[in-house]
Amino acid sequence: MPKKEAGKSKQIQAAKSAAKKKSGGKAKKKKWSKGKVRDKLNNQILFDKPTYNKFLKEVPKYKLITPAIVSDRLKINGSLARAALRELEDKGAIKQVSHHNSIVIYVKA
Repeated sequence: MPKKEAGKSKQIQAAKSAAKKKSGGKAKKKKWSKGKVRDKLNNQILFDKPTYNKFLKEVPKYKLITPAIVSDRLKINGSLARAALRELEDKGAIKQVSHHNSIVIYVKA
């Protein structure tokens, strides 16, 4: 009879160790992530000849024109895009639809 009890105690110990493994023991402390890092945009701050010609040819044909769209498509600085769009508006190539504090919306004339 003592052999059966020894077998049972081994089974109980195995069950306890399995339960410990499932619970994971002491959990590691959560590390805060650094967050996603965006690549720095290397946009032009002045027009070169080909970019300016492309601006004059393509931008008046866009359905919706904002400084952000122009900056993104032509890879130019936002302040340069704003100034260039004002120039196009003065020429009459585009017309202003809406003006808010932070955004100006133009459409083709």
